[in-house]
Amino acid sequence: MELTVAARTDVGMIRSGNEDSFFAHATRERGVFIVADGMGGHAAGEVASEMTVQIISRELHEMASLGDGADDRVTTAILQANRAVYERTIQESDKQGMGTTASVLVVSGDQYLIGQVGDSRVYLLRDGALRQLTKDHSYVQEQVDAGLLTPEQARYHPYSNVITRCVGASDNVEPDTYSGEIKKGDVFLVASDGLTGMVDDRRLQQLLLSRASAGRVVDALIAEANYRGGLDNITAIVIQVMGSGPTDTAERPTPKHGDTIPG
Repeated sequence: MELTVAARTDVGMIRSGNEDSFFAHATRERGVFIVADGMGGHAAGEVASEMTVQIISRELHEMASLGDGADDRVTTAILQANRAVYERTIQESDKQGMGTTASVLVVSGDQYLIGQVGDSRVYLLRDGALRQLTKDHSYVQEQVDAGLLTPEQARYHPYSNVITRCVGASDNVEPDTYSGEIKKGDVFLVASDGLTGMVDDRRLQQLLLSRASAGRVVDALIAEANYRGGLDNITAIVIQVMGSGPTDTAERPTPKHGDTIPG
């Protein structure tokens, strides 16, 4: 499997700080990709997202395959992050109320596995069609599921940023997991809602269909979100599956806010 990967986070046009964190690591055999969108203010959201990315990436770094037990390992990593963030909210008064989303994509061989809490999303572009692989843990998604809102109404609802599940809010959390097969030509997108809340799926599809490098696609996605207002921090990881064959192996540590992993 040959992967071309790029990742970047941007503060956006309105916020003074960036509470998003990400991790992207790819070798010839596998890849681990994480986006966490923190909340809590006064730098607490940044702390929550950084802690979560560090803990999950450490726990999954040595996972060799997506065989039996992989779902449990991803879930356990998210639960460990949840416990650590929650305990810090108890120990430090200025961290009370902090939390973060966590969307984790692991690819190995011809398989992918996702672990998710919150509304940061994972998409798959395959054969020209874009599909959201995750389901938001949000108030508006619950309203859509109940038939009270359409997806379009949910996008512009005043409570569209209210999430119903996050890492660190309580002593336990229930991650969702998803799995499937990978095909040559697939393109994955892992993103915070600073991107998906500003750019609709049709435009995401158009940008991901570009024959440009992963780095140029990431730049285009972030530029589009900023052009449409950039109301939140924006983070995007693009993974292009080029097929089997030799590929460069590179350690991809967690970048500081504003850093870029080029494609």
